[in-house]
Amino acid sequence: MNTGGAAILANLQAVARERAARAADPVLASKVIHLKEYQQRRFLHTYADFIASARYGGAARFFLNELYGPADFTDRDTQFERVVPSLALLFPHEIVETATALSALHALTESLDTVMASNACATEWTPAAYLRTWQATGRPADRDTQISLTVSLARRLDRMTRSVLLRTGLRLMRAPARASGLEQLQRFLEAGFDTFGALGGAEDFIREIEQRERAFVSRMFGADLRSAESDAGECAALAGLPKARRASESPAGVR
Repeated sequence: MNTGGAAILANLQAVARERAARAADPVLASKVIHLKEYQQRRFLHTYADFIASARYGGAARFFLNELYGPADFTDRDTQFERVVPSLALLFPHEIVETATALSALHALTESLDTVMASNACATEWTPAAYLRTWQATGRPADRDTQISLTVSLARRLDRMTRSVLLRTGLRLMRAPARASGLEQLQRFLEAGFDTFGALGGAEDFIREIEQRERAFVSRMFGADLRSAESDAGECAALAGLPKARRASESPAGVR
């Protein structure tokens, strides 16, 4: 197996271990689901202007639904893992590298979510509870890596959309992908191509994502937790987080 394939397989196995740990602990599993929903709402909060934008809305929704949401990606991961041994034969080099970045981001995010949920005192997330759990979890280097991987993945997708040959080749793979049971992986790749291709150049969007995420992480680690819990209205970190969901509200999601 080539180097890229080995790295992807290792990352997918790491994700499988996180899922197994949650499956063995229903309380932890529930906490993770609620955490992912809250983090998706945080993305909605941070990027409300992008989501409402005619130009950037599609790209923002791609990030929200494919990378930040509470959706179950088990089917996509299973398809991904099955094709890894022959990945280099089925996909161009650029797509293999993009798949490697995606799997690394996926594994790191799942690991962080498991630890965050393990450190949570309850399943319901409020701004103060999220800040408290974030600081208890720590791992600033991993948060930095998470942003770097997200930016790297976005830039790879942006570069690939400029290749007519790659886009044509991806379309030609629809039938083989369907026949091989790889529909979810094919759908993700095409969605990424279509989303970033429609931007006509995504560098401004990617740069803004990176700036906002790094500023968010800095505020979360730099906030005085005691002050935040006693006077939430004065805490910039809490101001960047969505309020607790009311019982009548449905789970977050953007299509």
